[in-house]
Amino acid sequence: MDALDALIALERFGIRPGLDTIRLLVRTMGDPQSSYRTVIVAGTNGKGSVVAMADHALRAAGHRVGRYTSPHLQHLPERFVVDGAVIPERELRREAAQLHEQVDRLLADGRLEHPPTFFEATTAIALSWFRRKRVDLALLEVGLGGRFDATNIVTPVAGVITPIGLEHRRYLGNTLEAIAAEKAGVIKAGMVVVTTETTPAVVALFEETCRQRGARLVRADVGTVVRVARVGDRPEILVTTPRRAYPSFRLGLAGNHQVSNATGVIRLLEALSDMGVPIDADAIVTGLSTVVWPGRLELVQVGNRGAILLDAAHNPAAAAALSTYLRATYPAGLPIVLAVMRDKDIDGIVGALAPCATRFVCTAPDTPRAVAASELAGQVRRRAGSTPVTADSTPWQAVEAAWRGSRTVCVTGSVVLVGEVLSAIDRSR
Repeated sequence: MDALDALIALERFGIRPGLDTIRLLVRTMGDPQSSYRTVIVAGTNGKGSVVAMADHALRAAGHRVGRYTSPHLQHLPERFVVDGAVIPERELRREAAQLHEQVDRLLADGRLEHPPTFFEATTAIALSWFRRKRVDLALLEVGLGGRFDATNIVTPVAGVITPIGLEHRRYLGNTLEAIAAEKAGVIKAGMVVVTTETTPAVVALFEETCRQRGARLVRADVGTVVRVARVGDRPEILVTTPRRAYPSFRLGLAGNHQVSNATGVIRLLEALSDMGVPIDADAIVTGLSTVVWPGRLELVQVGNRGAILLDAAHNPAAAAALSTYLRATYPAGLPIVLAVMRDKDIDGIVGALAPCATRFVCTAPDTPRAVAASELAGQVRRRAGSTPVTADSTPWQAVEAAWRGSRTVCVTGSVVLVGEVLSAIDRSR
């Protein structure tokens, strides 16, 4: 079997929280993560945006940066980036082949009881490839939770914890505090932890965890003054931190929720400067104003057919942020093409989006995790009040249906859906 096919086949093992397998894998690889500094990013929403902003700013300052994020939108290599360049397929295939050989040996001699999960394997590949590419620093986005996530094998110099929401309750718990405790599992001795969370009970948990483990907590909102002037769909901000006053600039990413992410990134980058990773104000402004992060409030014009606003809002908090943006930017509302995975809070997502939807067109991307279009439509009708609801079996058919009567449609509810629609757009061009 081809090395990449074998890698993707590991998805059949699903999620298996724990660090024993990844520890063994990286140990036999010579602990590649010890060759460079790492920053870990945990939380519920905004992790990818934070990583993307930090990546752009660090590179603007002249640093060689590795970036590992998940999930991907269209293609697996998107998860692995160095200096803004996605891993070439030949290099990904080589890394995957070496990993498979190593796993086979570990299984044969009994040191490994079962193959790694897909995420464990991709994490090991990322850490190995970053060493090969001689990065100065690697930015790692936590996949699920924190304490038992494969990325938590590293000893980071710093980290960010974005706001906490109710998610993955089967694995993380049923309360914000329980989920926050899992996220706080990334906190280790000696590191600086920046958080954009403001819920008092959750912040108190982070403070106590840092105190117990000998880490330093930086609350991004404390001592920081942010003035926001809305210009178009991207906020223009003027930020003053305890360190310095930054000139006014427009964020590269759309939506007012990105202001909090940007504040967290600024405080992170200032902390890294204190650790010998110099980043001046110009680099920070350049990074945050030029950052690109596909599939997050991304407006794509498709020839003369119409426009598609893509946003991977897959939980109620993210849907609420999208709703805020839609009400401000499209006050008359938009038709919404919606797909949701089976483990997500459909009622919460629909409740947040219904006030700004002229209608819902329900669909399902090509994955067994997705709720079937007709089933989703039934659940949406129960929550959407008088808003019309229809269903189309494929995402592109759903977009075509939503375009009838509107030049712009919103596609949301799932990263997988956004990825499929982006691929369909590419084919249509």
